[in-house]
Amino acid sequence: MRNQLRTLRNERGWSQAALAEKLDVSRQTVIALEQGKYDPSLKLAFRLSRVFGLPIESLFDPEND
Repeated sequence: MRNQLRTLRNERGWSQAALAEKLDVSRQTVIALEQGKYDPSLKLAFRLSRVFGLPIESLFDPEND
């Protein structure tokens, strides 16, 4: 699933480690998410939405796998 996480993270000046800490996940999870190798659980998708202050639909594009 394609996503905008890397772009959004970079716009905020956050490192992968900083985002991982905000989400309470490993840095490896953030890497896998950004590369589209891992689809987040619903719980993690909601955490991402809160951290970025955006609706889940604007973070992920299931149509462009």
